[in-house]
Amino acid sequence: MAKFKYVAMDATGKEHKGIIEAESEADASAQLKQQSMIPTSITQESAAKKKKKKGAGGGMGAITLGTPKMTSKNLTVFTRQLATLLGAGLPMVRAIRTLAKQAKKDVILRQILTQIADSIEGGNGFSDALASQPKSFNKLYVNMIRAGEASGAMEAVLNRLAEFMEKSEKLKRKVKGALMYPCSVLFIAVCITWGLMTFIVPKFKEIFDDLLAGEPLPGLTEFVVQLSTFINTMWYIPLGTIVGAVFAFKAFKSTKGGSYAIDMVLLKMPPLGGMVTKVNTAQFCRVLSTLLGSGVAILNALEIVRNTTSNAVVAKAVQSVADSVKEGESVSKPLDQSGIFPLMMISMVEVGEETGAMPEMMLRVADIYEEEVDVAVDGLTSLIEPIMIVFLAVVVGGIVIAMFMPMIKLMQTM
Repeated sequence: MAKFKYVAMDATGKEHKGIIEAESEADASAQLKQQSMIPTSITQESAAKKKKKKGAGGGMGAITLGTPKMTSKNLTVFTRQLATLLGAGLPMVRAIRTLAKQAKKDVILRQILTQIADSIEGGNGFSDALASQPKSFNKLYVNMIRAGEASGAMEAVLNRLAEFMEKSEKLKRKVKGALMYPCSVLFIAVCITWGLMTFIVPKFKEIFDDLLAGEPLPGLTEFVVQLSTFINTMWYIPLGTIVGAVFAFKAFKSTKGGSYAIDMVLLKMPPLGGMVTKVNTAQFCRVLSTLLGSGVAILNALEIVRNTTSNAVVAKAVQSVADSVKEGESVSKPLDQSGIFPLMMISMVEVGEETGAMPEMMLRVADIYEEEVDVAVDGLTSLIEPIMIVFLAVVVGGIVIAMFMPMIKLMQTM
């Protein structure tokens, strides 16, 4: 008998930690389920001590280098293919080994799938085998699989997971695509400005010194020349300022208060605020709908949503919902009190609570706001394009005009 450290939740959503004796992780999980507790983490005690000792003292020792990680694309494909093979009647281990054989060129994917199949053959459950690969399978994925094991509807859960991941990836690509254009234009503007200030403006300065014989330059030209001189001689000051600002921002964001403040600004700042709110609303509704539809208890589902969301303001709102549900209250009331979710979403959640169709209603809300995100991204892109073109024209055009102003003065003198 081995000793296992566990973290589990009871029916009320209260978290319990302790040590249990069992033959394997699967046996420990089964014992906890018999006690009406849902395990979220099970680790063999000796392995946990060994890992802690290896990482003692901080630094690089605390980082597990070399652990394979499955890409999000591979994870989505694996989930969809596994659901198909299970639906065709293949046993779990055989289905996973079949997918591992197909991944001939992807060594990492084949290694992860082989380890999962070996773990299941060793007596562990599918969810426990996935939990041993935390870099590839997050808490959302593991808990949904665990719910599928408990309900016996593994194929349906896998299909629901695959659909969820496909829509999440589509939403991420849409938002990243909207940000790509302004970032590209800004990068080009910086490169052009740096080239003009470093190579072109100093050449013009030499010409002006020779032809104007000490006469004062026009104000704009003088400003550009002085700025070019500063950049070429004191380049380390602006560079150090930019690097320092980046590190200061990251340090501020790493704090609890800083992260909350930045996320609140993103939610409230026009014109990005509306789109960020819709993205977070769609993600919250889709994750919660997927979990509830897979049979995960409401409190456990809310805990997973809180842990998987990247926005600290939304995470705090979800925690308020969980606290409300623990006390027997509704889900919609704390969502309304948070002041960050749209009223239409809150109204639909309230209807879902009254009719007992919360998963379906949340899924419908997610679809609505994902469509609105598509429209908002297209609108934002069309708004950003002319702004960036004008910005680029003003910066580059301003430098060019400043260099030709003394030439015009010379021509008028001649």
